Amino acid sequence: MAVDVDGLSTLFNKDTCTRRGLCPVTRIRNQSEIVESHSVYYEQHGTGPRKVVFIMGLNSSSFAWAAQGDYFGKLEGYSILLLDNRGVGHSTTPRGPYTTKGMAEDVIVLLDYLDWKADRDLHIVGVSLGGMIAQELALRIPQRIVSLTLAVTTPGGHWWTNFPPWKGVVGLTKLLLTPEPEKKIAILLPTVYPQAWLDAKAEDDPEGRTNYEVQVVIYRRRIAITAPQFFMGAVSQMAAGLTHHVSAEQLKTINDTIPYIHIVTGDSDNLVWPGNSRYLAKCMPDAEFEQWEHTGHAIHVQRPAKFNSMLERSFAKGIRRCS
Repeated sequence: MAVDVDGLSTLFNKDTCTRRGLCPVTRIRNQSEIVESHSVYYEQHGTGPRKVVFIMGLNSSSFAWAAQGDYFGKLEGYSILLLDNRGVGHSTTPRGPYTTKGMAEDVIVLLDYLDWKADRDLHIVGVSLGGMIAQELALRIPQRIVSLTLAVTTPGGHWWTNFPPWKGVVGLTKLLLTPEPEKKIAILLPTVYPQAWLDAKAEDDPEGRTNYEVQVVIYRRRIAITAPQFFMGAVSQMAAGLTHHVSAEQLKTINDTIPYIHIVTGDSDNLVWPGNSRYLAKCMPDAEFEQWEHTGHAIHVQRPAKFNSMLERSFAKGIRRCS
């Protein structure tokens, strides 16, 4: 763990960090919702020409990208951008409810702030709610995007169709009503990972711990260096997920304007029905789709090496299609 500028803590490698701070999002362009001024926390790692934007999901900070930040931050040729969405992590919490459109506008403000404006220059990676935000980005700045990776996400629809499976509903409700960090961890882990995986021995762990034991340590560390999330931020992000909707016609537009799209889901997801990813693939026939066996919602954490390898291939395919 490193403590750096402005007294804000980070889990990412300070040696690869090129800039970090708070983007003063004082005016969100083309946004219908009314929110007060707020700031978005970000970190950039690396200085290479391949620019990757990682967008995290519901009520999770950018630190959930730890495995991706460590890997791509040190990989030659990459510049990666990690951010905390409004209402979580080191970002501020404006009044809600939020929308995925408004959260996407936050990202665009940040990209402009960092001068990441060039055409066909960005690889966008979104997981869960981050994937919903990524879809909105693809509709707003398609000319800037080289590749789009949509992991364990959905195009949404009517709010009542956006609810997760029952186990996810129960888990999210308990998390919302549970203030104690240790109790939150015990609720969260079986919600985002398959129980069989949690019970199994962790690969390459010198202490021979189970995946559950390893993840408890990781989540304790994340909680320890991140300010507790306000109730307003949690329910407002939930509102964004429940109201998200990108139509079949809009998905076709994304299909036709983004050079390369990759859709990935797990078969044991308790928060977003895997069928939503299959529907995305149906509406975007040029996209590549895969479903991983025995894999839960936190797909990028449960299968980090496989996920990172998939991203490298996706980025390369996007670049080839633009050449």
